[in-house]
Amino acid sequence: MKKICIFCGSSMGFDPIYKEKAIELGQALADQDCELLFGGGSVGLMKVVADVMMERHCKVTGTITQHLLDMRVGHADIDELIVVETMAERKKILEDMADGFIALPGGIGTMDEFFEAYVLSQLRVFDKPVALFNVNGYYDGIVAFIKHMADEGFMRREHAENLIVSDDPKDLLTKMEQFQPADVTKWVVEIKEQVKN
Repeated sequence: MKKICIFCGSSMGFDPIYKEKAIELGQALADQDCELLFGGGSVGLMKVVADVMMERHCKVTGTITQHLLDMRVGHADIDELIVVETMAERKKILEDMADGFIALPGGIGTMDEFFEAYVLSQLRVFDKPVALFNVNGYYDGIVAFIKHMADEGFMRREHAENLIVSDDPKDLLTKMEQFQPADVTKWVVEIKEQVKN
């Protein structure tokens, strides 16, 4: 697993721990000789991780929309910056290129990217690990809600449990290496049976 895509904020957050942990993640990725794929921005936590990995001579590829590039937030110093027209194109390129996905703390854009990757993993469109880097308990609410969905019967428990969550970068990467996708066949059969009853 060498090409890791990160989803994260275009902001730094108020607590310095978010930047500190983004640096730690960049260092952990570099220690594993990973390539970084990201949204191509020169702002926020995405810039922090990209800069750390470039300092360690790791390959960094960004994908950004022309609209955002026109706003002068593109990272000019990375190895490759792919420019597209739409956010959907941007996500598709990242999803196709990556071996795995990590969501750092971020806003609704991060949530959009994370949940799309998580759905594609659940449906076995791809068999790639999806992880939450739960810095400072940032994703506790999301993790609890995913458990709630499973408890209420709107999500398979194995899909809920297949989400990788950790606040430690090395532990996160180890779990991603060990990832095994959940079987989708039994799930599809069972939801079809529910309709009949």
